[in-house]
Amino acid sequence: MAPAVRLSGSTWPDLAGDRRDVLVVPLGSCEQHGPHLPFDTDTRIAEHLSAALAERVDGLVVAPSIGIGASGEHESFPGTLSIGTVALEAVLVELVRSALPPPGSPRPRPFGGVVLVNGHGGNVEATGRAAALLSDEGRDVLVWHPRVPDGDSHAGRTETSLLLHLDPAAVRIDRAQPGSTARWREIGDVVVAQGLAAVTANGVLGDPTTATAAEGEAVFVALVDALCASVEAWRDTLGR
Repeated sequence: MAPAVRLSGSTWPDLAGDRRDVLVVPLGSCEQHGPHLPFDTDTRIAEHLSAALAERVDGLVVAPSIGIGASGEHESFPGTLSIGTVALEAVLVELVRSALPPPGSPRPRPFGGVVLVNGHGGNVEATGRAAALLSDEGRDVLVWHPRVPDGDSHAGRTETSLLLHLDPAAVRIDRAQPGSTARWREIGDVVVAQGLAAVTANGVLGDPTTATAAEGEAVFVALVDALCASVEAWRDTLGR
């Protein structure tokens, strides 16, 4: 694998000319992830996925992460920061507009499209709205969300396994404890209306005590494969 090209650490001549690379933006959150995972869990996962994507697929540049998203359902827990759906949508729209100037603009256009790698479920509405508006403006944007069959929802086995593989020093496994193990369809409406604390006192949805680094590695490999396939199929539609 080649090293991922990052905007952080690059200079403007590195992107000079009509290169038309694809800009990859990791999108996460700053929200509680139970007593055992860090606030930036979603951002870390999105960053690792974006880096792995750029190492496998040529012509990509990884942008600095957006590390605060729409996390209002977690605000009952100390330390959670959220800008909400409306503000996040506006941020994403303006970011992509800056990366993809309209045809005829005198500004240089080093990027041919933007991929938003989203690591947080609470950002789905904002990313969907932003992508729809940007598409209407003729800007090429792909939004990608990780999907793990049979995975749990938040700070449980799935995310804990991923962090044990990606950043094991960040996991306080001695603090791991089960939370609500109800299915999302059973509690989703309550969470949206009242927040996560209404269904889980420790902020966990699932059982992180069963997490393993081996499972995290398998999940990560599958997610990277799916992400790479999605980006390559989408980029084919851009005529690259």
